This record gives sequence, C-alpha cells and structure tokens, in this order.
Amino acid sequence: MDLFDYMREQNQETESPLASRLRPVSLEEVVGQEHIIGKDKLLYRAIQADKLSSVLFYGPPGTGKTTLAKVIANTTSADFLQINATSAGKKDMEEVVKKAKDNAGMYSRKTILFVDEIHRFNKGQQDYLLPFVEDGTVILIGATTENPYFEVNGALLSRSVIFELHPLTTDNIKTLLKRAITDEEKGLGSYQADITEEALDFLADISGGDARMALNAVELGVLTTLRSEDGVIHITEEVAGECIQKRVVRYDKTGDNHYDTASAFIKSMRGSDPDAAVYYLARMLYAGEDIKFIARRIMICAAEDVSNADPMALVVATSAAQAVERIGMPEAQIILAQAVTYVASAPKSNSAVTAIQKAMDAVKEEGITTIPPHLQDAHYKSAGKLGHGIGYQYAHNFPNHYVEQQYLPDELAGRKFYCPSDNGYEKTIQEYFQKIKNGQ
Repeated sequence: MDLFDYMREQNQETESPLASRLRPVSLEEVVGQEHIIGKDKLLYRAIQADKLSSVLFYGPPGTGKTTLAKVIANTTSADFLQINATSAGKKDMEEVVKKAKDNAGMYSRKTILFVDEIHRFNKGQQDYLLPFVEDGTVILIGATTENPYFEVNGALLSRSVIFELHPLTTDNIKTLLKRAITDEEKGLGSYQADITEEALDFLADISGGDARMALNAVELGVLTTLRSEDGVIHITEEVAGECIQKRVVRYDKTGDNHYDTASAFIKSMRGSDPDAAVYYLARMLYAGEDIKFIARRIMICAAEDVSNADPMALVVATSAAQAVERIGMPEAQIILAQAVTYVASAPKSNSAVTAIQKAMDAVKEEGITTIPPHLQDAHYKSAGKLGHGIGYQYAHNFPNHYVEQQYLPDELAGRKFYCPSDNGYEKTIQEYFQKIKNGQ
C-alpha cells in the first residue's frame, strides 16, 4: 500500500456516508437477520469457525448483504477480494483467479471472492468462475437483489448455499438510527443531536426495511438542521420527512388508520371504482405498507367479490402477488396498480362466498352424511362386493359430456349451493348448465 492508498482509506473512514461508516465489523454488531446469523444458525457457526463454503446472499437493498460480506472479511483468515459485477470484466476476474492461485500455492491461504450484484454477470462471466469455485480456488460470496434461481446459473447455484435476507424490522431500523445518533466514533454522536420517537417511527416505517435509506435520511437531517437555542440539533418528524423527500402521512400500520385505509381499498375494488382503489393503493404504498399485505388483499377480493364473473381476476391477482415478491419496490407499485385496476373493473359476483357458506352450514347442521354408493371408490379388490361404484354413469359417455345422476348424499339431494349470477362469465355458466341439461 502506497501513501496515496493509505490516505484514501483514511479519508473513506471519516468522509464516507454514514451507512458505510456504521457497517459492523463483527457478527455481534449486526442488527437483524437473526434467522440466518443467530448463534445456533449455520451461517453464524461457519463464519465463527472460518469454515465458510460458497454462499449467495439474496435480499432487498439495504438489508445487509454487503455488511455480512465485510464481517466475513474481518473474521476470516482467508484473503478477501471484492469486485462489483456492474463494472468488472473478464480481465478483473482473471487477476482475481491468478491471485487466488498464488495464495494457495505460495502461502497455502484460501481466497474469498465477494461479487456484489452478481446477477449482473452474464452467462459467460458466471461460467468462467464455475471451475474455480468447483475446485476451491476461490470461495464465492455473491450478493444479489434478484431471485438467484432466475438470475444465477444452475451450476453455480448447486455449488452454493443460498441465504435469503429479509427487510429489517422497524425495531431493527430504530436500533440502527439510535446507534447512528449516539456513536461518537463512527456515527453522529459528536454533533450533539437527538431524534424524537415520532421521527424514529416515521423513518423506520417509510424506509421499508432498507437501513441505508433511513441512515442517509438521518445523516442529511443532522448535517443540514440548525441547532436550537439549547445547542442541540433536533430531528423531528417534519425534518425526517423533508430529508427522505416524503410527506409525513399519518398511518399507523397497527392502528385504526391502517385498517380504515385497507377497508376503503377493498370496498373500492368491490364497488367497481378503480380510481378510488388505486388512490388507496397509493396511500398505503406511500406510507410504507408491506406490498405482500396489499397483494393478499387483492387476491382475496378477486375470489370473494369477482369470483367466476371473471375467473381471470384471481389469475391476475395471484400473478401480481408472485411478481411483487420477485421484483420489489419501486417497480412493484406498477404491478399492484395493474392488478387493482383489473379487479376493480371486473364484473362482480359473490356466488363463491355464498356457495361455500351454504355448504359449510350444511356440513355443520347435517353432520357427516353418507356418500352415495355409486360414487364410492371401486378400485380396490373387494369394493364390488360392498356395492361400491355400482351404477355409476361415466359423464363422457353421454351427449354434452353430462348425465343426470345424484352426486349429493341422500340427505342433501336436490340442495343448491352454487347459484351463478347474471353478471359477467357467470351468465355464460348459467347458459352452459341450461344447454347440457336440456340436451338430456
């Protein structure tokens, strides 16, 4: 290391963004992700024992993928090398592999290669790394915000352990923000700042589990807010809102406002008002509502309030729920908007709800009734002696693939549970039943 490299490192320690300065150097300092780095978990044990194999860290931005890689760098006795897939080329990888081979041959040292944004590598670049991962020349740590099962070669996947990082909880974010305000060595403690509970709650909610976003906001607040008469920099909810460029929205995700907004959202879809539905969607997104919670509400509405009047509504809603988990914010808002406007604009029916309620009531009131013998299983050897399956008429042998026979138990014969409405595709269902029954 020459003088210029040394000065650059010193400057980075004091002038780099707060989120970078506060990165933990040990596992004990890491906040969150207890499901993979709890003291009884595989990753914790592997890092502590310095016996790490190739791993892939997968999760949203700001959840600690690079942080865990840096902790490993500080813990391991192996040589630690880092490249970013957005800018690294084949020459960079060749240099890494050469150094790894030298480490193994000359010093009997392992080499850990951390590839940030590994999903940015094309197939050829990933294939180049494969033999060196396979023979142990390098131990790969890959970090990606994209689902590795879609973006990373199957061969690399099979040689790596995948650890999924979850968005940090609001308590995790608040812990980090308090540490940032009070830490005099790496944080903002020397500025004599404080932060209100309301501001903590707001930043923890609005950041959506992204620690970097919350830390950047509080750093901006401390550096740009004038001291009060008491000599202290006060980070209030209003200051926090300005720093994160979000208007403070009164929205407690565990309180009445949460349920009121969700209720208005569902009722707007049910009432066929796409404008109101997408507005309440925006309100929830703006306030940092969990996109998985929103997606679940859309799926429920599609089944409960649209039903078979437009069977595609549930398909769209389910596809949207899968897509938002893969893509995340901010693009997920477009997918949710498509699903919401589709469900709100679809013809409505609650016939499925009525059908299952009637059927559940029948089971509850009538008890377990006897299945008609001709519908009972006739595949085992002695079934015929018991009369099972005798008299059953195979529907495909009849016109319109339909034959009139009793399917309900004797106690419920003739009972109607599903009554299609006159709306949307359910009108077609009515016409279909009339057609096949009239053909008998």
